Amino acid sequence: DLHKVLKDSIKLLQALVDVVASQGWLKPAVAAMELSQMLVQGMWDKDSVLLQIPHFTADTVGRMRDAGVESVFDVLEMDDQLRESVLQLPQTSMSDVAMFCNSYPNVELSFQLDIDGPVEPGAAVTVLVDLQREMGEEEDEDEDSIGRVVSPRYPCPKSESWWLLVGDKKTNSLLSVKRVTLAAKLKSKLQFTAPDFIGVHNLTLYFMSDSYLGVDQVS
Repeated sequence: DLHKVLKDSIKLLQALVDVVASQGWLKPAVAAMELSQMLVQGMWDKDSVLLQIPHFTADTVGRMRDAGVESVFDVLEMDDQLRESVLQLPQTSMSDVAMFCNSYPNVELSFQLDIDGPVEPGAAVTVLVDLQREMGEEEDEDEDSIGRVVSPRYPCPKSESWWLLVGDKKTNSLLSVKRVTLAAKLKSKLQFTAPDFIGVHNLTLYFMSDSYLGVDQVS
């Protein structure tokens, strides 16, 4: 029953994002996206992101923090000898750790607007987003593995999915959202209508995962 519910829950959350987006609500949309990450990885957002890694326990996270390691990217940058001494895992388990860390998406995001200067109220605005994944040697050799989610707690095969969205935190307004998949690179467009009243609007671009904690980006 748990396996069936988990599989269907991701689809329900994706539908919930669509419903919330139709109402233009930013915070509930982001909350649903974060809940999707937690369901896939079997943990809460208050937990250390390191607990996503197979065989990691609270003790492991404590030793990692003592070594100055806070993120999955920090684990990848560790000296091999130091990593082995801190993890204290057999070689078979180390292989599981390496598989997760190498699959953990490291994406570079850049964007630009199709406007230059003040925007008239109600005008159409386009955000051009450029996404590029940092690729490892194994991913270059096996393109089919790109985007395949590694989660020891999720019982079903899962491929990565992402959301791009533009919102106004101050007014809790969601202006545009799009669900995308990312292989090595992707160019995408987000279009929305400029707010109706004249003034300064601080909008935020979000890049949200549906499967991993700690990889979201906010610009």
